Amino acid sequence: MLSEIDITNFAIIEHLHLQFHRGFNVMTGETGAGKSIIIDAVGSLLGGRAQSEFVRAGADKARVEGSFTLAPSIRDTLDPILDEIGIEHEDDALIITREISKEGRNACRVNGRAVTLHVLQRIGETLIDIHGQSEHLSLLRVREHVDFLDRYGNLWEQRARVAEKVKALRAARHEIKKLTVDEREIARRVDRLTYVVAEISEADLRLGEEAALKQERELLGNAELRANLADHAYRALYGEGEDDKGAIDLLTEAAQAVTGLAKYDASVKNLVEQAEATVAQADDLSRALRNYRDSVEHDPARLQQIDERLDLIFRLKRKYGETIEDIVQYGENAAAELATISHSEERIEELRKQEAQLLKEIAKLAGDLSRARRDAGERIAREIEAQLQDLGMAKAKFGVALERADDPNGVLDAETGKRVAVDSTGMDRVEFMVSPNPGEPLKPLAKIASGGETSRLMLAMKSVLAVADRTPTLIFDEIDQGIGGRTGGIVGGKLWMLTPTARHTHGAQHQVICITHLPQIAAYGDAHFNIRKEIVGDRTLTQIRELAPDERVDEIANMLGTATATTRQSAAELLHETAAVKRG
Repeated sequence: MLSEIDITNFAIIEHLHLQFHRGFNVMTGETGAGKSIIIDAVGSLLGGRAQSEFVRAGADKARVEGSFTLAPSIRDTLDPILDEIGIEHEDDALIITREISKEGRNACRVNGRAVTLHVLQRIGETLIDIHGQSEHLSLLRVREHVDFLDRYGNLWEQRARVAEKVKALRAARHEIKKLTVDEREIARRVDRLTYVVAEISEADLRLGEEAALKQERELLGNAELRANLADHAYRALYGEGEDDKGAIDLLTEAAQAVTGLAKYDASVKNLVEQAEATVAQADDLSRALRNYRDSVEHDPARLQQIDERLDLIFRLKRKYGETIEDIVQYGENAAAELATISHSEERIEELRKQEAQLLKEIAKLAGDLSRARRDAGERIAREIEAQLQDLGMAKAKFGVALERADDPNGVLDAETGKRVAVDSTGMDRVEFMVSPNPGEPLKPLAKIASGGETSRLMLAMKSVLAVADRTPTLIFDEIDQGIGGRTGGIVGGKLWMLTPTARHTHGAQHQVICITHLPQIAAYGDAHFNIRKEIVGDRTLTQIRELAPDERVDEIANMLGTATATTRQSAAELLHETAAVKRG
């Protein structure tokens, strides 16, 4: 519901801050005091038109901010929108801000996050219906009529079964379409897949092969250098010949000298073992180097094979993936697709049978749903016409049109023998129809004129569809046009019955805000706000405040005529009688 609204520099409003009650809020005041301006401000908050004329003279910009408390019933609709655009939201609070500059630019924010006007409109239409103007009027959105009817008739489970089958039908048809593309395209695809599978299969790639080949190539490419280095190290240790001593010869002479030294000094005996060990290690090292030198292979043919193999792997990587693993996976996927195409005729035949069976099942389920809707439509028409009679529109007629569109690929309509279109809501195109005046044919609800007559029609529909309608806040403007005091009392009672404060109203949970000139409607308010126009200096300002109980008596007395002792007594009696009705 709309908990608070803050309006700054909007038309003749310098600043207003209102806190609304969750039940029935009434606004009264003299003509021209600015009541409609408040409705315009709320409309702009919900994404309605916002022109520079709304900016108060002398100000740079107008600003409207609304705080909403969200019931669980609205979160199913609103949360997906907020999640889609990445807006953080608390469990039960939402703040919307709209700023309008005198240059005509405007800024929209939801919970502090800038959003487009389209997003603001999507969010706004879930929160408030403004009756008396065409904006934000959910009952005028034809696409939602089927939802209202199905909720009213408790048909949601039936509809869900239809939607499940329609989803399966769409999936089957999508797969058929994929498998029945142009024959030449299929032939080209088969050729391509066959080539890919053959090329990758013939390559006979092994995981880890590329790294091993590169390592072997490194060794073969440097064979001569490796052999020369090993030979140089060997000759440095062993010597070039009889006259050229190597390191081992010198180490041997050193070991012999240390042995001789030990004969004269026993303290160096341990050095003899070290010297002999060093000679032995050097000899072992020289033999190992000789063996390594002799084992080095010079194989140009093998080196060429490795280069060719690595070049093949490189070419395959350019076409099919970054690694051998990617190439192998690409080949497996191509083989799987090729197998699917090869068996496509069998699969298409299977899908065709599945499609035919689903069409039969959907025709049965959608037909049952349509008949249930027809019964629900007749019931809702009777109830709304009864409500209209109470509201002074006894001659008005209401109806629910169920239309079906021809579709050669649709389901078979058992009633007409024709094939008709079907979607997740069924085969019906639902639209509410109305004839406000006797002798006129039923016309689409969306095309009727706005004004008090429309507002009363909407009130009648809201009274019947209260449980089916999830919009939490309803605003009624001009609802009392053309009705008298007796009917006004009935209207006031019906408005109050839409709110949670009327506990016996079958779970209705709407917050209602109503601008009225009739005291009989105002008397039903759970909260009463007075709007007045004041002249301060040379400026005209709109002021609003909630009335205390004794102030309500004076305000309703003024609405009855001139405030006198008699009208105050009448006002007090009206409030007393209304309170008794509400208690009862």
